[in-house]
Amino acid sequence: MSPTQEPGAQLAAFAAGLRFEDIPATTVAKIEDLLIDWVGSALAGRSARPVSTFTAFVRANGPCDGPSEILADRSGSSPYFAATANAAASHFVEQDDVHNGSVFHPATVVFPVALAAAQAIGASGPQMLCAAVAGYEAGIRVGEFLGRTHYQVFHTTGTAGTIAAAAAAGNLLGLDAQRMQHAFGSAGTQSAGLWEFLRSAADSKQLHTSHAAAAGWMSAWLAASGFTGARDIFCGPQGMAAGMSSDADPAKLADGLGTRWATVETSFKYHAACRHTHPAADALLAGMREHRLRAEDIGQVVARVHQGAIDVLGPVTRPSTVHQAKFSIGTVLALAAQHGHAGLQEFDADWLSPATEALRERVRMELDSEVNAAYPQRWIGKVTVTTRDGRSFDARVDEPKGDPGNTLSREELCTKARRLALYGEGASVAEIESILDKISGLRHSRRVGRLLDQAGTP
Repeated sequence: MSPTQEPGAQLAAFAAGLRFEDIPATTVAKIEDLLIDWVGSALAGRSARPVSTFTAFVRANGPCDGPSEILADRSGSSPYFAATANAAASHFVEQDDVHNGSVFHPATVVFPVALAAAQAIGASGPQMLCAAVAGYEAGIRVGEFLGRTHYQVFHTTGTAGTIAAAAAAGNLLGLDAQRMQHAFGSAGTQSAGLWEFLRSAADSKQLHTSHAAAAGWMSAWLAASGFTGARDIFCGPQGMAAGMSSDADPAKLADGLGTRWATVETSFKYHAACRHTHPAADALLAGMREHRLRAEDIGQVVARVHQGAIDVLGPVTRPSTVHQAKFSIGTVLALAAQHGHAGLQEFDADWLSPATEALRERVRMELDSEVNAAYPQRWIGKVTVTTRDGRSFDARVDEPKGDPGNTLSREELCTKARRLALYGEGASVAEIESILDKISGLRHSRRVGRLLDQAGTP
């Protein structure tokens, strides 16, 4: 990797050349935590209707058996189709991780490819973990490069996600820097994912991650076989920046490669909803604790948010499905106020209850200059609450639960994974404990095996 290379080439060289021994211990521990978190989300989504549709698609179009594991039905398939299915499953319950500065969900596109490819080629645990870090580091930087204007229209996890998946797959396949650049070119030309699906509660969010993971694997495999891609897919005159952004910053592509480990900056989700709702939800809960309020005491809530929250959450005014409700800031704040947490059980039980709907209608968003200036590097939560008896107060949080400065511990993540696995009926108690043990030992594993038994159901 030469500093005289253009930034995209530097990123490709880094992703190709990264080895497990290069990665700091703190980053290795973090990628293990992120894998635990991802497995829980993938198991929780297994029985959702859109996920079942993807699993049926894989059964109809992919091989009926193969080396790579599909968590939803415990079958085996090719790496391409296993990544397709697992990426769809892990992005449904809105509990997968997010990197604030890039507004990107790395796990749901990186781990499906890293796991599928590692199982297919007989890679070791350290090789798989290294590939996942390569995917995180590349995808996060591409998301940051594309900027805020990109996110107004494009779902960054679907766009930057193709590059992240290609980086993970290419690292496992042993691509050199030149071939990794070709893989990035092929992945970038397939980048896609538009926010319009939110307006009609469509299933496209799972399609975005599924496509990104599969396209990344295909791009890396083709590059390994000599297939060429655009040399400058990021900054070329007709590349990603030209077509998808008006504030792209090429320097972000190579920012701190090998010294700044963006993987450790990734946040975990506490509430089972779009991350843009979390800062205001946590601020509301902090204010309710301080002023000893109950949900029925709340007259009105003004959530003071950044523009990205308005862009994504604004179209959802009256949600028609539980998944769409996770993008309704009024619904999320109403559930948090009533239960202290907007989790999967709370959504399932109460997202359409009269009390939730009534409070939802008393929540509105306003653009806040401080919050907007800090975003996306910091996701500050601020609310103004008016009580039914006429009192008014402001509340704020500077780091929502799950951010690096207010993170979830390994034990909290394991507890979350257990809860998610049981929620989706994706694994029994004994099976999720076995998975957690396998992940803890992965850095010492000589071969990545299956996470679940192939036969039977939980």
